Amino acid sequence: MVARRAGPVTVRFTEGVTRGFPVLRSLAGTKLAQGDLVQVAHEDRVESRLVFRFADGSVHDETAIYSQRGVFRLLAYRVVQRGPSFPETLEASIDRESGRYEVRYRGDEDSPEQVLRGRFELPDDSYNGLLTILLKNLEPGAVENVQIVAFTPKPRLVTIQLRAASEDPVLVGDVPMRATRFLMRPQLGLFASLLVADIPDIKCWIVGGEAPAFFRLEGPLYFMGPVWRIEPN
Repeated sequence: MVARRAGPVTVRFTEGVTRGFPVLRSLAGTKLAQGDLVQVAHEDRVESRLVFRFADGSVHDETAIYSQRGVFRLLAYRVVQRGPSFPETLEASIDRESGRYEVRYRGDEDSPEQVLRGRFELPDDSYNGLLTILLKNLEPGAVENVQIVAFTPKPRLVTIQLRAASEDPVLVGDVPMRATRFLMRPQLGLFASLLVADIPDIKCWIVGGEAPAFFRLEGPLYFMGPVWRIEPN
């Protein structure tokens, strides 16, 4: 399979109003955080916000605003991560129309806050906060290369390869179904891969059919973080 060249992903299934309460767990099954997902659609413009509130008081708060007129296009993105479950405190936002970004970052409790502002042009294939939506819209057998903006703390682009790996049996309640297991693999380049050799693939299961649905995701919430599991409550 050959990865399609970079470009916006075609809309096969439009998104609408959604409310969900996903749970964040360790791979051992321990509940770490309760999630609240709210998505509101206004014609072709959609705003999706996912908040995880951890038992230790930590918060992961992520908002993606995007359009879905023919293709998916990220319009604006904001992420907040703070609390003991995260090694760093981060509040970052980026906006396509203004071409501006802002990052507030603290490496640890004893470090002063850094504030970074500047210009950053979002490519057409940048999809922060939208990767699971893209998976529902991939053509069977397709391999896509897309990009996300990583705040390190200055923003930089990272290419992510999306591809289907297998069809797996899953249980939805007591009902057996089959789900496509997708792999989302960062493409770091040769030099970066030599420095960071153990970045795991992000795994995501999508139940297919006329209305594809998210089933489970396993991956980190931050760079080099532990692999956690997100699944419906």
